[in-house]
Amino acid sequence: MIGTIVNTCAIVVGTIVGSLLSRGIKEKYKNGLYDALGLASLAIGLNATITHLPKSQYPVLFIVALAIGSVAGYWLDIDGRFHRLIKKRSKNSSGHSLADGLSTAVLLYCIGPLSMLGPVISALKGDHTFLFTNATLDFVSSTIFASTYGFGMILAAPVLFLWQGMFYLTAVISSQAVSDALMAELLIVGGIMITGSGLSLLRLKDCKTLNLLPSLLVPIVWFLVRGLLA
Repeated sequence: MIGTIVNTCAIVVGTIVGSLLSRGIKEKYKNGLYDALGLASLAIGLNATITHLPKSQYPVLFIVALAIGSVAGYWLDIDGRFHRLIKKRSKNSSGHSLADGLSTAVLLYCIGPLSMLGPVISALKGDHTFLFTNATLDFVSSTIFASTYGFGMILAAPVLFLWQGMFYLTAVISSQAVSDALMAELLIVGGIMITGSGLSLLRLKDCKTLNLLPSLLVPIVWFLVRGLLA
């Protein structure tokens, strides 16, 4: 669980730094940091997709997964619900309420392909790249949150640890059922989603990546059905 521990520590350190910067961080520095992280996300997402495409046993499965997942995501309005909740919390936090800040931070830290797929990849392949990337993003976000809401934002760290730990343990327990072929498909889809997140961070295109989260379920369902019919 090295990746999850690093991710958790990044939030702790970011919170401490942000608490010391109680006057907040200038907008130009925030934009600069997110531009850098957006470029990094693009590189990691594209690398994951391109590296695993040749390993795919079903070259069109990722296209079907993204198509079905996006339709399901837009029908459920995952991205819209998430951002409306964030905006609601922001409006309610004019007095810098710690509870509002924590609820917003927990959502941002926990919901996303890096935070959900990262522990699975870490458990099954020993690759912590996704989680290290997520740790960097969370370090920046936690610094910004703490500069606004204070040191109490450190309470989000154990929540993230338990969240990612749940995915990690689930992956370890079910490791025998997860084949290399399935992992390749998940990494292709996940890589595309991370690339979309990078484009959003760079403010080039809002890909509404959260609406694509159901896409990760499509390869799993496909391999389950294939296994039952075999």
